Amino acid sequence: MVDTIDFRSDTVSHPTPKMREAMYNAAVGDDVYDEDPTVHALEAESAALCGKEAGLFVSSGTQGNLVSVLVHCGRGDEVILGDKAHTFVYEAGGIAALGGVIPHTVPVHPDGTLALDDIRRAVRGNNIHFPRTKLIALENTQGTVGGMPVSAEYTRAVAEIAREHKLKLHIDGARIFNAAAALGVSAKDLVADADSMTFCLSKGLCAPVGSIIVGDRAFIDEARRVRKILGGGMRQVGVIAAAGLVAIREMIGRIPEDHANARTLAQGLSTIPHIHVDLSRVKTNFVMFDLLDSAPVTPDEFVARLQREHNILMRPYPGFKRTFRAVTHYWITPERIEQTLGAVQELLA
Repeated sequence: MVDTIDFRSDTVSHPTPKMREAMYNAAVGDDVYDEDPTVHALEAESAALCGKEAGLFVSSGTQGNLVSVLVHCGRGDEVILGDKAHTFVYEAGGIAALGGVIPHTVPVHPDGTLALDDIRRAVRGNNIHFPRTKLIALENTQGTVGGMPVSAEYTRAVAEIAREHKLKLHIDGARIFNAAAALGVSAKDLVADADSMTFCLSKGLCAPVGSIIVGDRAFIDEARRVRKILGGGMRQVGVIAAAGLVAIREMIGRIPEDHANARTLAQGLSTIPHIHVDLSRVKTNFVMFDLLDSAPVTPDEFVARLQREHNILMRPYPGFKRTFRAVTHYWITPERIEQTLGAVQELLA
């Protein structure tokens, strides 16, 4: 058990004992030669899980999104995506810097969606002065507005726009299994209309590293080539992929526990003076809360004392001074939720 109570993100989750055992015992081969049996198993099971023909193991969600966009778009082409999308805000401008792909952003709404009319208006006409629109990209869950799950019905409506204009649809599904759990559907349902999707093994699923891209066979064949161009070809990577197999086989089913713990945390915080939580927006494993101006400590003091006095890590959400994001995961147990609520109560008394 990890001693620190770390709410900064679900990326801080550590591999489980079963993952460590699987990594130790993994059968391996050279994945660049397409000879690693553990990677083969992970890619095939992931594709089947998402209802797609094939999968590709990549080092991160950022690499997965970058590879996918570079397969769908050439230099000077354009992708329509949210102005708060992870690919636009937090991936170092990679699609433009490395692919020459132009991001055309439209507003992300509080429920995590992009207005359908905004998407339609963003599609370029056939004019030599314009970049060519080639791709629409969605994010599910939409992390930057609080981990909002996006429905299959909405995704289908976006896919219809894409097909109408002969565009492709990519989903950044880093936390797609959180969305599926929150909506009571399968991940397969949520990505049925997408041409490609990437999901992370290293967040709520608790693997130490890695993401999976899924799509049809031709797309994945091209994605493998792009991954190599980006330096993402790995050798005996079955050592890591083994943890990914444990993740998709055993960790998806327990994600509702993270959501329940997030709800408990939010409800407890809502009763503590000097904190504001909108309980209606706690849909998955994210809890967004505000430390009010009336609080007896500043945000910096709140962060420092939680760590120093209680070994609890939290931080304001990037770009906000008084808004915090607490993320639950496998290592945040109900007991740790209660311990955290007691510590916050003590600091703000």
